[in-house]
Amino acid sequence: MVEGGMDGLLLQTVDRVYSVRDDSDPARVAAMSVLAHEVLGQSPAGFAVGVQIMRHAVSASLAVAKVTGATFVRADALVGATLTTHGWVEPDSLQIMTYRKAIEAMGVDLIVDVDSMHYRWAGPDETTGGVARRAVMVGADAVCVAHPDRDEALRKVADVRRRAPGARVILGGFVNHGNAAALLAETDGAFVSGCLMDPENPPRVDPDRIRRLVEIVHGTA
Repeated sequence: MVEGGMDGLLLQTVDRVYSVRDDSDPARVAAMSVLAHEVLGQSPAGFAVGVQIMRHAVSASLAVAKVTGATFVRADALVGATLTTHGWVEPDSLQIMTYRKAIEAMGVDLIVDVDSMHYRWAGPDETTGGVARRAVMVGADAVCVAHPDRDEALRKVADVRRRAPGARVILGGFVNHGNAAALLAETDGAFVSGCLMDPENPPRVDPDRIRRLVEIVHGTA
């Protein structure tokens, strides 16, 4: 990824069944810490490394990031509530932010999903931008949005820009070589995975696909 020109990566756990609590077993936290330490040790200065222990282990992710020196944490939820396959995710904003301050992890950026495959506002009468405004008010450093339709994704981004003008906006998925130029022109970054995988050997990434995406984003393709 570094050789292909990527700016960073997210270390994210993958399971078939998740807990919806802000908790993680010690073995998983230890394993993620070891992995993050190794990746950071092989990364050049300025290469951003993030942590996300799924589904909702935000506090554990912050702890791993703080101890290892990782750059950021992606949180599936920080405000409101969202219904998932595994039940309701109901973040305790005060508990998360109190813990973040207690372990002196305010320097670890917190990127929060506000409208994506991981999060949908459960109540009525709130827009993507409104949820983003709430998340930033609580303590998010950036917000994450995603939609499979490019134009709808751009509408969501525009709403965030209106309602939470100081927030950095990161795309949480559905970015590919065909839509990257249009989407990245209006946002501050993106989490990308599927379009970078080697079709003959998933989930391994293909260096050529990485280079082509970077060239598209930077307008050199």
